[in-house]
Amino acid sequence: MADSSDLWIGSAYLFLQSTSEKIVLPSLYGSSHQKSSVFKALKLALADSTGSLHGVDMLKVHCSEPHLIIQLKFCIRENCRKFLRSYRAGLFRESLQNHLQVTLSMTAVPVQVELKAGSEQLDHMLNEEERCLECIYKEKPDRLRDEEIAELEESFRSLTCQQESNNTAPSNNCNSLNSSSLSYCSGGSSLPSGATFIFQEQQFANRTLTPDDHQKFAKLVSKKWKQVGRSLQKNCRALRDPVIDNLAHEYDREGLYEQAYQLLLKFIQSEGKRATLQRLIAALEENSLITLAEELLGLHPSENDTS
Repeated sequence: MADSSDLWIGSAYLFLQSTSEKIVLPSLYGSSHQKSSVFKALKLALADSTGSLHGVDMLKVHCSEPHLIIQLKFCIRENCRKFLRSYRAGLFRESLQNHLQVTLSMTAVPVQVELKAGSEQLDHMLNEEERCLECIYKEKPDRLRDEEIAELEESFRSLTCQQESNNTAPSNNCNSLNSSSLSYCSGGSSLPSGATFIFQEQQFANRTLTPDDHQKFAKLVSKKWKQVGRSLQKNCRALRDPVIDNLAHEYDREGLYEQAYQLLLKFIQSEGKRATLQRLIAALEENSLITLAEELLGLHPSENDTS
């Protein structure tokens, strides 16, 4: 393998297939209305897996039912290593499912993933990281970025720049935007290393909220979701009173779970990497939802009482 000081370039193919009969990824990507949404989800999931929007390039997306096939290009070995570790742990798949759910406005988008480099099926050798890296390094990209991908990249860049300017002070470098500003971060990696907070005289690691946090909150907060929303709104312009009241009205028929779920989704999408466990725990503590806070912190996961 090339020395780390040399230019390291490798290629792999990512095969995606939805396990839901109602969702056909190639058809969604082939739709002029949904193509950019699917691309954005792919871009964000890949960014989550490498820690950077530029950690891996997409050269072309092939539609071959039932698969959506993405040709990937890695230019730095460490970025490829990060991707492989995220892929092996299931974090990439989880991130992709979450981003597809948000960008396509669906309740769930279950996805099955496969990774290949040339004739090698990398899924069978993920525990042999160096071997996987070697296989990817041997497969040099056989094309430049597809023209359609270049156009989607430009649209995505414009979108992230616009969102950045809406949510925070204008930035001179929109390309540095972390993917978490649009949806979930993976594992809270965007937070400073060692960030912690105190709850009931115990120290806990702070991190960005996860899909598991999201679901637990929606399931257990019950009627107090509005109070928690008003606590969160002190530092979140997206949760002003009219917004909370509109969520209550819009999702009244779906019930408390969906109302609470949409509240936290609004918080996560608006705050990005600032949608942290510490902020949610503080809001729960302010509203005497101590048991729910303890549940999110893993202190007694078997209990479901929110009193």
